[in-house]
Amino acid sequence: MLAPFATLAFLLVLWLAAVVVAQILSHSKSRIAMALRGEEPAKVGISLVIRSRPSRARASLRQPMRAQPQLRAAA
Repeated sequence: MLAPFATLAFLLVLWLAAVVVAQILSHSKSRIAMALRGEEPAKVGISLVIRSRPSRARASLRQPMRAQPQLRAAA
């Protein structure tokens, strides 16, 4: 009795995925056609450049810990 419901759920998800992909392609169809024709896309907006300083988190590297005799005995 579970198999028909699982099949129905699978087909529903598959149909929903096809609808979403078709919706996405319908919005970008003109851009895809322009790319296939070899045309440049129209420039939209200005890109934002964010400059940052490198973090100093790596400046203090810890030295490796040496095994001590009591730690070796515990292992």
